[in-house]
Amino acid sequence: MTERPRDIAHLSTIELFTPVPEKTLWFFTELLAMREVGRAGDSVYVHSWDDYEPYTLKITAREKAGVGRVAFRAASEEALQRRVAAIEATGLGEGWRDGELGRGRTYAFTDPDGHPMDLYYETAWFEPDPDARPALKNQADRFPGRGVNARRLDHVNYLASDMEAIAGFAQDTLGARTTEYIRLDSGDIAGHWFNFTNKSYDLVYSADRTGSRGRLHHIALATDTREDILKAADIFLENGIHIESGPHKHAIQQTFFLYVYEPGGNRIEFCNPGARLILAPDWRPIEWSEAERARGQAWGMKTIETFHTHGTPPVG
Repeated sequence: MTERPRDIAHLSTIELFTPVPEKTLWFFTELLAMREVGRAGDSVYVHSWDDYEPYTLKITAREKAGVGRVAFRAASEEALQRRVAAIEATGLGEGWRDGELGRGRTYAFTDPDGHPMDLYYETAWFEPDPDARPALKNQADRFPGRGVNARRLDHVNYLASDMEAIAGFAQDTLGARTTEYIRLDSGDIAGHWFNFTNKSYDLVYSADRTGSRGRLHHIALATDTREDILKAADIFLENGIHIESGPHKHAIQQTFFLYVYEPGGNRIEFCNPGARLILAPDWRPIEWSEAERARGQAWGMKTIETFHTHGTPPVG
C-alpha cells in the first residue's frame, strides 16, 4: 500500500453566496450565535466560537445562492508547495494571490467540476476582544451560550457532474482518502466521502442529477452534542426556518443530523458525529449499494426527495 500524503490539514473556510445577505447574516449570527468579525465590499465574515482561524464563513451578496471560494489549510509550507505542484500538473491552477483577513499567500484553483478553491498555510490565529476572552484558554472564543452554539465548520458537500474525475482529483491531487461511497446498480458512483486526517470525512461529492457544474449540496457545522441539534430544531421552528430533514441519524458515517435552508436558500446541516474517527492507516472504504440506501437512514427514515433535487444555485 502506498502511503498517502497528509498535506492538507483540514477544511478551513467557506464562502456562501446569498440573494438576501442581511437575512442570511441574521441566521448565522442570531440563531447560530456566530460572531461578525469583519466586512469587505459585499461580504461579511463570521466566526464560530471554537475556530482558531480568523473567520469561519464569508457571506457574500449575489443574485443567486451558492458556494464561492472554499479554503483548505496545508499542513506546512512544504506540504503547500507539494499540493500546488500537483494541482498545477492538472491544469486547474489559477495562481497565487494575497490572502484575506489575516491569511498568508493563497493558491487559487478549481476542482474538475469548476468549484473555486483556495489552499494556504500561513494564518493569523483568532484573537477575541479583551472583554470577550474565554474562561478556558484552550478554546478560541467565549462560549456564546445562546442559540444553536455552532462550534466549528465540519464539512462541505458539493454537487458534481463527473464523479469519476472528482474522485481522481480528490485522491491523487489533494491527497484525500475515500472512507465511504455509494455505488448504484448501473455501476455509477452517487456519493463519495473523503477525509484528510482522522475525521470520518471533510469533503463530500454527490452526483448532480441535473448534469450542472459547480453547485453546492450543503455545508455542515458541528455541535457539541445531539441535544444541541434537538434544541436547534425548536429554534428553527420558532423562527420560520425551513426544516428539510431530521433530526435523525445517517447510516453512512453514522452522523446525527438536521438539515435546514438558510434564508438565502443554501442547505445547512447541523451534525454531531460523536466520537467516530478513522484511525486505521489501512482503512478499507465502505461501499453502499443502491438497495442498501433505499432502506433509508440508520433508524429507517426514508431520505427525503428534495435531498436529491435541491442544490444552489438553483437550476432552471
